[in-house]
Amino acid sequence: MTALRALLLGLALAAGPSGAQTPATAGGAPARVAPEGAPARVVSMNLCTDQFALMLAAPGQLVSVSHISANPVSSPMAEEAARHHLNHGSAEEIFLLRPDLVLADPWSDPAALSMLRRLGVEVVQVEGVRQLSDIPDRLRRFGALMGREAEAETLIRRFETDLAALAAPATTGPRAIIYFPNGYSLGEGSMAHELLTRAGFRNIATEIAPSATGQIAMELLVMAAPDLIIRDRPYPGASQAEAMLDHPALQALIAAGAGHESGPDWACGTPRVVAALRALVEMRERLEAAP
Repeated sequence: MTALRALLLGLALAAGPSGAQTPATAGGAPARVAPEGAPARVVSMNLCTDQFALMLAAPGQLVSVSHISANPVSSPMAEEAARHHLNHGSAEEIFLLRPDLVLADPWSDPAALSMLRRLGVEVVQVEGVRQLSDIPDRLRRFGALMGREAEAETLIRRFETDLAALAAPATTGPRAIIYFPNGYSLGEGSMAHELLTRAGFRNIATEIAPSATGQIAMELLVMAAPDLIIRDRPYPGASQAEAMLDHPALQALIAAGAGHESGPDWACGTPRVVAALRALVEMRERLEAAP
């Protein structure tokens, strides 16, 4: 036994037979009801794997999610996440939660994942969602990992029904652009572009010469005068990247009615993107109805 494994096992034993309790299992709450053969203790360590796990987990099955998921600025399920133990993605804290399964992103900390695997913990890295058509497949993937296949199929049917009700208009509507801190924008190949065009907008990002890094100069944006500018909801605090969005020329366009915040429903490509799409459709209808 390596010194590291001995140390972690010692810490686990010191935590007691019940291990680390979470708000969902402490205080005499009902025991988990995960299906037989499914992982009894699941830990997610990434914002996006958190969302799918929160949607699908049986009561008590999901032991912990990442602390980022409790932030309502970035997480579409912040309220649900806050009811769980929150982790910061370190191998030590996750190991002490005694998980049967750890869900991670391909970009999660490789050192932490390697350590967990060396300690015998099953870790599965799940690719993110890149387009709307990926969402049913990703729900099935998480459903299979967590033994919640039936629940996944229920969510898929609901998502496909809701999406079909928001079919793209036959004609191209108002001109729109996504403009994030540091001037980053998103064009073809992104889910944001797919949401815009499905809602009936014309994404003008590729028309006004973005840089090789996907950035668009403020001057070019202002001269293009789009009908809709979609921005991130600002985080608390201050940064130079976000400060540029307060430029008077940009604020003048927003004040004229062109501003729209993306919100957490845009994050991670979960079925919650339907709410984001519905908000865009309503925005287009208002713009087209304006005199």
